[in-house]
Order: sequence, then structure tokens, then C-alpha cells
Amino acid sequence: MNTKLGKYTSFNTLLHHMDARVKLITMIIFMVSVFLDYGTTYMNLVVDLFLFLILVILCIIGKVSVGTIFRALKAIWLMIFIILIINVFFPATKTGDIAFSINDFPVYWSSIMNVIFIFARLVLVLMMTNIFTCVTKPLELTNALEFLLFPLSLIRIPIHKFAMALSLALRFVPTLQEEADRIIKAQASRGVDYKQGKIKDKVKSIVSLIIPLFVSAFTSSGQLADAMEARGYDPNAKRTKYKTTHWSIVDTISLFLAASFLTGAILLAIFPYDLFSALQITLPKLK
Repeated sequence: MNTKLGKYTSFNTLLHHMDARVKLITMIIFMVSVFLDYGTTYMNLVVDLFLFLILVILCIIGKVSVGTIFRALKAIWLMIFIILIINVFFPATKTGDIAFSINDFPVYWSSIMNVIFIFARLVLVLMMTNIFTCVTKPLELTNALEFLLFPLSLIRIPIHKFAMALSLALRFVPTLQEEADRIIKAQASRGVDYKQGKIKDKVKSIVSLIIPLFVSAFTSSGQLADAMEARGYDPNAKRTKYKTTHWSIVDTISLFLAASFLTGAILLAIFPYDLFSALQITLPKLK
């Protein structure tokens, strides 16, 4: 199944029926756990691998395509390559074991592991946001954001406007992606080549993509504003809800499991545990 990154797909699954507030809180918990420090780079990768397996299980439950995420990474391979070059030739620390040498220039294991660590974090963040947006309707996302940001309304911050703007932005990500694909195919049929040619020609090709995309985005936003106005939408009016959310036992269990995961991650970050030393596994020294 080839689905667009971040586009809501309607299925009758457990994740689709869960409360959006639980899904949003769980995603935030997973985000926090990804960026915690668990002592060593190897232990960080172990936690990331464990979280990756959890996300793969969630993808299977919610019928979310994992391949879509890795296909989306094709757009940032250049950035990953630049990060690799910077870490290899300009390492932060020139200590630890040497993996190999390039013309007597040592390449340290710490540089290689740092690139793998950055790539792992990037994949996990993409997986989290993709799963959340694929199993959550934009309206449910808006209601969940309003619920979590409710304390800000006590100091007269318009949380509804913020939540609506963010949900609309997330809603238009797959739309703009589809529009970009359509423009690329249309330009390619006219002889525009985005991959070959000189740098000057590539810049012109990118300009021929960006300008129509911006025009399409402004047109779509104008049409959306007119449609919302025609339906009597007033951002300053007191909001009511047509559909009410119902808390279920599944939501309670899911929230408890997410809180337990966060507690374990925080404890592991405060009291680091070296699994490889306990198992007497010898790994290359990074420092």
C-alpha cells in the first residue's frame, strides 16, 4: 500500500479508535525518550532499537506503511551525506578506536556511530509523526491540542487559533506533496531534468518547481479561507463540539503503558546501565 507521508488513512483499527489525546501524549513521551541521554552511545542505540520495534508494531496495528517513511528519507540523503563527511573529517573528539584509515587519515568509530545515532533519531521522529498523523483525523488533532494547551487559555492566549493553524498545516503537508509530484511530472513531460545538468540548470529547474508550488499553496489557502467563511466559521466565537470524545479502558491502559515507558526511560537516563559491560561484550572504544 503506497500512502503519502502524513496523510490520514481510514481503517478500522485499534489505533484509529483511540482517543486523540492519548495518541498525542504518547507521541510526546516517545519524542522525549528519543532525546534523552542513556550514558553511552551504544546504550542510546539500544533504546532507539527498542523504540523502533515498538513503532513497527504500532505500524502493523494501525496499518501504516513503514516503507513510506524510508521513501521519504530519499529527499534528505544529501544532508545525511554532508553530516557523514563532517563527522569523518572534522570529528568532535579524536580519541577512541580507529575503524579504518583513508590515505593515513584515521576515521574513528565515534564518528561513524555519531552518524548512525543521528540517522536513527531522524527515522524515529519521522515514524512517530507519520503514525500519529495517519491514524488521527485533523479535527481530532485540533481537539487534542486544545485539551493539552487549555492552561494557556487562562492567561488569554487564543489556543484554538493556534491549534487550528497547526492542524491545517499538518493537513496540507500531504496535499503539497501530491501537488509537488504533479508539477514534477508536468515539468518532466516538458523536458525539464531535475537530476542531470550543470548547477545553474538545476537551480533553474528547482525555481520552475518552487514558484508553481507556492502559487498552488496560496490558491489552496485562499479557497480554504473562503470555504470556512462561507460556512460561518468565526475564530473569535465561542466554540462548541459536534462530536464528543469518549474515554475507554483501552485509552487508560495505553496511557499507563506510555507513562511506564517514560518512567523507565527517565530512570535509565538518571542511573545509566551499561548492558554490554554486564554481558562482557567487547565493543570499539568511542572515547
